[in-house]
Amino acid sequence: MTATSEKSAILLLAHGTPDTLDEIPEYLRNVTGGRSLPGSVVNEIRHRYSLIGASPLTRLTLEQGRHLADHLGIPVYVGMRNWKPFIADTLHAMRADGITRFAAICLAPQNSRTSVGLYKRAVSAEANGMRFDFTEGWAGHPLLADAFAERLRAVYTEGATVLFTAHSVPVRTLQATADSPADPYAEEARHTAALVASRLNLDPANWLFAFQSQGMSGEAWIGPTVEDTLTALRRQDIARLILQPIGFLCDHVEILYDIDIAFRKYASNLGMDLIRPESLNSSALLTAALADLSRQALARLESS
Repeated sequence: MTATSEKSAILLLAHGTPDTLDEIPEYLRNVTGGRSLPGSVVNEIRHRYSLIGASPLTRLTLEQGRHLADHLGIPVYVGMRNWKPFIADTLHAMRADGITRFAAICLAPQNSRTSVGLYKRAVSAEANGMRFDFTEGWAGHPLLADAFAERLRAVYTEGATVLFTAHSVPVRTLQATADSPADPYAEEARHTAALVASRLNLDPANWLFAFQSQGMSGEAWIGPTVEDTLTALRRQDIARLILQPIGFLCDHVEILYDIDIAFRKYASNLGMDLIRPESLNSSALLTAALADLSRQALARLESS
């Protein structure tokens, strides 16, 4: 098949989220690879989802895909690692639609073998003859930083303290092994934060970074935690804080519950006012970033 006769598409990859509370146990088994979690953990996660009504992650990711398709003028598909539409099912639909090559972009900009690595493995296992290019990470993309900076600027006041966050991961998953170097995730997350801070010319003394949403597995997760950081800031008489998660591209439980409910309550108990900028969601700058990544990936496929 010649390059000109190939049919191209974009595949956006995301974590996935259950559609109903009753689906949470099955969803969690997908997240853990079949390992059962204690009933108390399942009940707590169910409780958190119940407080936000439902996670909009799937709806918003599909919306991001539609915006990107309109921008590029080619098909854009969405595949989820842990829930519907599953990556395998999406790739099956792509083959049925005659797609022969695609650019895969993970909607987790900071590269980690515990997230991006698992997405790449899932795509590789199900591509079945379709040629693809996989974007390993894009934490430093200038349009990504511009998109977060646009949201931050809307709530920022001169001299305000800003706390950037990204999802924590177990310490063991970042450590170098005999087979692989140290995972770049923590460094890349801080790099994205630094780029956003530079867009607003933030004084280095006025912004910090922390990892949020540590798991309930009982093992060590990377920090510092948001809670410890809030406590330390209050001791410095900081009474107003802007918290911006730069590892998430749309609203979901880690934002709508962890930040908007849990962290805001924690801050309030300390006598602090916690403000969160709007998530990227349907940001035009995010669409532009994804479009640029897509064009670069398709160009690599064209030349391979």
